[in-house]
Amino acid sequence: MTDCRPLSIFALQSAKKLGEETGTNVDKRRFRANVYVDLTNADAFAENQFVGKTLRIGSKVVVSVLERDPRCMMITLDPDTAEKTPAILKQVAQAHEGMAGVYGAVLMEGMIRKGDSVELID
Repeated sequence: MTDCRPLSIFALQSAKKLGEETGTNVDKRRFRANVYVDLTNADAFAENQFVGKTLRIGSKVVVSVLERDPRCMMITLDPDTAEKTPAILKQVAQAHEGMAGVYGAVLMEGMIRKGDSVELID
């Protein structure tokens, strides 16, 4: 399966949790998301709860979250060294149904910036 949705969203807490679960440092860039969100008051993989809902990112962008993101071996590759860490994909497969992050469709275009708020609007 290729990246087929216009927007991928991944929570920083999910990368941290996978690091704890595998005993490795998991760089968020392994997940190649378009948008990384810091859900400071939420648990890891809280982005799963967005499926079927609509988010506002910043003041203008509106995204319909369509589905969870099925992961492939690319997340095993360190973004700086290309060294493989198969334990990351194994953990995603065994503990998280092979999914990490979500895919969404942009309903309202606009500019988003680091630090913009993420708001559940339905």
